[in-house]
Amino acid sequence: MWRPSEPVPLPQSGRTYSTSRRVRLGDVTPKGRLRLDATARYLQDIANDDAVDGNYPDIHGWVVRRTEIWVYQFPTYMTDISLTTWCGGYGSHWAERRTHIVGADGAHIESAALWVHVNMQTLKPEPLPEGFIPLIEESSGGRKVRSNFVVGKSLPELTAHDAQSQDWQLRFADMDAVGHMNNASYWIAAEEYLSQHGELRAPMHAVVEHHLSVDPGNSIRIVTQDLDERVIIRHVLGDNSVAAVTQLTKLNH
Repeated sequence: MWRPSEPVPLPQSGRTYSTSRRVRLGDVTPKGRLRLDATARYLQDIANDDAVDGNYPDIHGWVVRRTEIWVYQFPTYMTDISLTTWCGGYGSHWAERRTHIVGADGAHIESAALWVHVNMQTLKPEPLPEGFIPLIEESSGGRKVRSNFVVGKSLPELTAHDAQSQDWQLRFADMDAVGHMNNASYWIAAEEYLSQHGELRAPMHAVVEHHLSVDPGNSIRIVTQDLDERVIIRHVLGDNSVAAVTQLTKLNH
């Protein structure tokens, strides 16, 4: 089983970017806790805001390969939360974005998102843009990170006897400006699982790893397996290719 990395502390020097927001009605469950898909949208928004504010080169040429979220306590409806983001490390064609979320009511979430720099016409990885590393070198501490897929290794077959499969309705509203399913939408399947398994909600570690894009018109089904120490949820395309793997685990905290 792949073990998650650990949250890292806020850097003592170098570039960070902070903002705040209020948890609104469309971001929460019927009981008022912030949903994971809404959290993922917050992470996207602050990433974009930081890139614009910092005048990063090629701010649009990035796609998410993996997002990890550590939830120690969920924010709740109408809570004001503070978010701070910075670069936690990088490689030749990718960089890791860390985000720290806290609220006055004790809410606390940490995240690490691996963003790959790509050519927007081909969506093929390209080296980090010129001038990018000097902007993030100090806050990252020079930490190097890898981009290989890890969650999707050594998983049971999709047809294993304990696998639960259900058709998944792909919606127009799931698509974003790039023309693919937005990465926040993948977290909705995890929320569906959590709606029936409250014991896993917090403290918890959750990760979504993206293998293939989901495009308009694709046929999707969700395959869920409870593997004792973790729950695996896969977005499976009509040809049985796995588009994304989600892993949910309980944190000992």
